[in-house]
Amino acid sequence: MKIASFNDHRIGVVDGNTVYDMTSALPEFLSQLPRQRVNWLVGHWEELRSKFADYRSAGQALPLASVKLLPANPAPQHVFAAPANYQKHIGELGDRAVTKGGRSAREQGFFLKAPGSLVGAGGALLLPKGSERRFDHESELAVIIGKRARNVPRAQAMEYVFGYSCLIDATLRIEKGVAEEERSMRKSFETFTPLGPWIVTADAVAAPSSLKNRLWVNGELKQDANTSEMIVGIAELIELVSSVLTLEPGDVIATGTPEGVGPLAVGDKVRIEIEAVGSMALAVGECEQRAPRPY
Repeated sequence: MKIASFNDHRIGVVDGNTVYDMTSALPEFLSQLPRQRVNWLVGHWEELRSKFADYRSAGQALPLASVKLLPANPAPQHVFAAPANYQKHIGELGDRAVTKGGRSAREQGFFLKAPGSLVGAGGALLLPKGSERRFDHESELAVIIGKRARNVPRAQAMEYVFGYSCLIDATLRIEKGVAEEERSMRKSFETFTPLGPWIVTADAVAAPSSLKNRLWVNGELKQDANTSEMIVGIAELIELVSSVLTLEPGDVIATGTPEGVGPLAVGDKVRIEIEAVGSMALAVGECEQRAPRPY
């Protein structure tokens, strides 16, 4: 099933070119907390699954093209991300990888991206106006956590996955000769985390560890890999993160990017596609900056 957040944080099921509005299946009190609808739905999925399975008769049909898709989950409590999780990507990091000892996600652990950096397929990826720095695209499979998880053994970790989405991890690159900047800042500019176009529930993705992961810029294929090439798999990532803190329903884990990372510029169009999950394309624009900045 494909579950989308759209317009004013309504919830729907996507089927072909139609989205069936299922917001009425959720408790009325969520109208006061509309950004939390996806988190609540994920956390109560077992009791709502049958209602959502009846979306064709229970939901209001709308043309998919007529709605604005928001982030697949607009308000996760956490957005975790795995650094250097494809061997060939470590190779293209060059000197920085050598400085770090060529360490993968297994040695470095995870880092955090600000949930406020999320944007949906109906939005745009905005670069800071006036910056002369390089901003790159990173194509990633996102894992959406389905239930509270703490100290989860790897063998049981996939039981905690609600579904999957596409994620672009836009990044301000470090300049040579400049002291390394905080990773979370470089990756947390507003709109720097496109997440979408929807969540595909785990039961609809038979082999998440073997999915094509591709990204294009202006129609040119830039990244082309398979999730089977990840150094640290999904189950190990869940085991790792849950050993540090409690994962909550709706939390997002970005599983790392393959080789082919490259620059984005204002006016570009970037498109990500992950097999069995979906695809989304966003225009790259610029946003106003009114304060002194180190970038």
